[in-house]
Amino acid sequence: MVCSVCNQQFPCAVSAGQCWCMDYPPLIQPTELMSCMCESCLKTAIKQKIQNYVSQLTPDNAHDNYAKDLPQKSALIEEIDYYIENGLYVFTSWFHLKRGTCCKNGCRHCPYGFKK
Repeated sequence: MVCSVCNQQFPCAVSAGQCWCMDYPPLIQPTELMSCMCESCLKTAIKQKIQNYVSQLTPDNAHDNYAKDLPQKSALIEEIDYYIENGLYVFTSWFHLKRGTCCKNGCRHCPYGFKK
């Protein structure tokens, strides 16, 4: 398969139902203008879409978000669900939105307004 963004070759097993891209949130659908992407380009595109979405949320409307209604994946994706800072995992706003509720622990990226 060839990436429609960077033109690099990459492996794809979507026809077998087991492609790596299925671990990512289903936020971008292939079109005639842009078909499948390599992992790097897909991650970049999804991060941008998430960033745009999260920037429009407020604590008042964060509970009514579409992230919690997406199919839940067991694997967490670095740079989408979390990042590592000083050896510690820091969960992103997207991770918290997928949970659908606030844990009230004062998380750094709490979209529900319960920050320390």
